[in-house]
Amino acid sequence: MNAPIKVAVTGAAGNIGYALLFRLACGSCYGPDQPIILQLLEIPPGMKALEGVVMELMDGAFPLVHGIEISDNADVAFDGVNHAFLVGARPRGPGMVRADLVAANGPIFVGQGKGLMKAADDLQALVVGNPANTNALIALHNAGDLPKDRIHAMTRLDENRAKSQIASKLGVTPGQVSNMAIYGNHSPSMFPDFAHAKVNGKLATEQIDKDWFEGHFMSTVPTRGKAIITARGASSAASAASAAVDHMSTLWHGTAPGEIASIGLYSDGSNYGIPADIVYSVPCTVKDRKVTPVTDIVHNDWAKAKIKASADDLMGERAAVSELLG
Repeated sequence: MNAPIKVAVTGAAGNIGYALLFRLACGSCYGPDQPIILQLLEIPPGMKALEGVVMELMDGAFPLVHGIEISDNADVAFDGVNHAFLVGARPRGPGMVRADLVAANGPIFVGQGKGLMKAADDLQALVVGNPANTNALIALHNAGDLPKDRIHAMTRLDENRAKSQIASKLGVTPGQVSNMAIYGNHSPSMFPDFAHAKVNGKLATEQIDKDWFEGHFMSTVPTRGKAIITARGASSAASAASAAVDHMSTLWHGTAPGEIASIGLYSDGSNYGIPADIVYSVPCTVKDRKVTPVTDIVHNDWAKAKIKASADDLMGERAAVSELLG
C-alpha cells in the first residue's frame, strides 16, 4: 500500500462535504491502494457538527483513512496537503441571484488562498463553492507564488449533467458519452459543446437532431442547478460531491486515451480568444498528474459567440471582486 496523502476538505460538515467525505474514505477517488489523511476545515459554529461527522467516519472503520484532523483555521487545515476540496461557501438558496453569491463568498477565498501557501509542493486544489470560477481566481491571486495551474474551478458537474441529458435522449448510459466539454463559467452562460460530443464513438449530432441540442439541451444543462433548487428547496449536494470526486480522480489517474475532461483553469489569454486572468473551463487531458488544455478544437461562429459570452460573464464577475485580487 502507498504512503498516505493529505486531503483537505473545507465546509466539511456541510451537505456537500458530508456526501464527499465518505466517498473519499472508501477509496472512490484515489483507489483501493491509496490511504489518505483527512484534514477538515469548518467555521467555528460548525465545529460541533464536524465532530459528529468525524464520529461517523470513525464508525465506518475505513481501512484507507489513516488519520483525521479538524480545525477552524485554514493555515492548519491546509498544512502539507496534497489535494484540497474547497467546498465551504454559502450555498445558493431560493431567490438568490449570482451577485449575492459573489458578494457573500468572495472574501472566504482570500483567506483560503493564503492558507494554501502552507500546502505541499504537489498541491492540486478544486473550488466547488460557488461562484466557483471567480472564487478560484480570488484564491489564486492570494496564494503567493503558487503556480496558476494548481487551483481549478469545478465544471465536471456540468459535464456530467450534459452527458446525462444526451444519454437519456438516446437511451444509453452516461458512460457511453465522451468528449462532452464545458466551456466558460459555472453559470447559465456556460457553453456545453455538443458539436464534438460522441456516443459510442460516433458524433452525437449525427444521432440527435440539431433543434433538440439548441433547444432542450442548451436550456436544460446551464440551468440544471436552479431546477434542482426549485425541486428540492436546496442546492445540489450529492451530485456536486460526486463530480468533485470525478474531477480529482481524473487528476490522480489521468484521462483515458482520446478522452477529455472539463476543467476550470487560469487563462493566460492564448486559447480560443479567452481573455487572460480569469478562470475559464476548457477541455483538458491529464497525464502523469499534469493538466494540458486541448487547444486545437475548431468551433463555428455560433459556438465562438457562446464562448465569448461566458468570458464576458467572467470578466464582469472579475470586476465585481477586483478589490479581493490584491
